[in-house]
Amino acid sequence: MASPLMSLPGAVAGDGIDAPVAAHYGSFNTEQRTLAQGDGFVDLSHRDVLRVAGPERLSWLHNLTTQYFDGLAPGTWVQALVLSPQGHVEHAFAGVDDGESFTAHTEPGAGAALVEWLERMKFMTRVEVSLVDDLAVMWRPGEGAGRYDLVPRERLEAYAEAAGPACGLWAFEALRIERGEPRFGIDTDHRTIPNEVGWIGSAVHLDKGCYRGQETVARVHTLGRPPRRLVLLHLDGSENRLPAAGAALTHEGREVGFVGSSARHHELGPIALGLVKRKVPVDAPLAVDAMPAAQEVVVDPEVGLHVRPRLR
Repeated sequence: MASPLMSLPGAVAGDGIDAPVAAHYGSFNTEQRTLAQGDGFVDLSHRDVLRVAGPERLSWLHNLTTQYFDGLAPGTWVQALVLSPQGHVEHAFAGVDDGESFTAHTEPGAGAALVEWLERMKFMTRVEVSLVDDLAVMWRPGEGAGRYDLVPRERLEAYAEAAGPACGLWAFEALRIERGEPRFGIDTDHRTIPNEVGWIGSAVHLDKGCYRGQETVARVHTLGRPPRRLVLLHLDGSENRLPAAGAALTHEGREVGFVGSSARHHELGPIALGLVKRKVPVDAPLAVDAMPAAQEVVVDPEVGLHVRPRLR
């Protein structure tokens, strides 16, 4: 369902899973500059929202996920992952507790599967899990990765009037890619472990008890050298196109990874995130869809930690 904010002047719809919200409102370069200066907001109301209620919700989430939920203070936003027994990322979400319930958002279309998995894990725990359709996710720039707001859908127009100017998803994505922040299901695949994409520290808390997949995360963190690493790609600007998500990355004619998100940055030109094999030299020239692609380190190939500054 299209966002009600698609009625704002100049709104042009996105595509794929982002089709319900505006890609831009007339000038994605101007909108990027607006966000980079700390102004405006981005409509992310197409993201799925879920709620976990009940007196045991935080200890339950603490045991199931990669994040430290015990004693989480109301109003504190956190990221969390659900891993397979082998340590592969199966679900990713971000949320906040209000003292009575934990409300989270995840990728468009991913909420139902996450809720279904959580329901299977309830057993005798006093928790209630549900999808929420009366709240929408908005984003505003700020220190680091900015901030999320959960807004009642009936108040979206009022929010937009107060928080404007509206900036589209293309602007948001370009700045996210510049920061080297992966998007679950686009910059990751079914084999991704947190150490490969820089989620150690932000979505994975290393000082907590056991959770599913912890052994893999801890072993790679201790020994280093994750099998793959996230990179920022600077694409050949002479091509008037961006690579499709999932397109193969090659080095000297051999496939060494894949491209995820891509965007046109107002300063850097066309950029993308890619996941490449650890053994590929950090200065090796790459190619995607016949386009040259110079890589910039996001995740250190030896220690598996995010090293690109998250400035805005």
